[in-house]
Amino acid sequence: MKQHIVVLLFVFIGCFSFAQDDEVKEMAKALNASTNITWDANKALSEDKFVEAEVDYRKAISKSDENVAAPFNLGNAYYNKETYSEAFGRFKEAGEIATDKKSKHKAFHNMGNVFMKRKEYEKAVEGYKQALRNDPTDEETRYNLALAKELLKKEQDDKKDDKNDEDKDDKKDKEDENKDKKEGDKEDNKDEDNKEDGDKGDEEKEDNKEGEGDEKKEQDKKPEEGDQKEQPKQPRPNQLSKQQVQNLLEAMQNEEKKVQEKIDAQKVKGVKVKNEKDW
Repeated sequence: MKQHIVVLLFVFIGCFSFAQDDEVKEMAKALNASTNITWDANKALSEDKFVEAEVDYRKAISKSDENVAAPFNLGNAYYNKETYSEAFGRFKEAGEIATDKKSKHKAFHNMGNVFMKRKEYEKAVEGYKQALRNDPTDEETRYNLALAKELLKKEQDDKKDDKNDEDKDDKKDKEDENKDKKEGDKEDNKDEDNKEDGDKGDEEKEDNKEGEGDEKKEQDKKPEEGDQKEQPKQPRPNQLSKQQVQNLLEAMQNEEKKVQEKIDAQKVKGVKVKNEKDW
């Protein structure tokens, strides 16, 4: 019984091994076909047949996910056409499927180059750092890293200066606004004072006008001194006429003084109006 179990186990292991060998053979076959297509794409690209090369690279990538050269070379083709988004995607793909450090170094180096073209210097610094981790001896990568750091520093300094300038402008604008507000308040206060003075002056003028009007009315009631003419003396009904007086004088020459006093007592003179000015 134990012998049969051992035999069956060997048969199962043998079948599994054969299956693995078949899978490896198929993957190797696919990679070989993908590589051949990649060579065709490289040839088309060298002859400036970009569309044909792009089609072949895509075929090569679909044939095998182990062919690092196909996405990497297609990324270079896009990079030279300045189609940086597509180029970055292909470089990233090559870096993810690469199993050796040399291939990873090239992929990260080129990703750094894409970020430099986009002026995304902070990301470029990280890309070059990843490339150097896989190949610390590459001087070109080291140079690009130093350049990216310098450009990043300049960008940050410029932003800082711009922010300081904006802060200064905002501060100045605020100061000008406060100054204008203060001046506006002063003008408003001045206008208010002038208005109050004007209202007060108008009130005084109105009062003076009313006083003058009252005075004028009072004066109109009283004739000016010198304008009043003395009214002629009119004899009252019972008063003697001049002729009668003359007759009496002639008749009473001896009693002239007595008669005259009597006449004076009986005469009624016109009353003269006294004009008193109001001060």
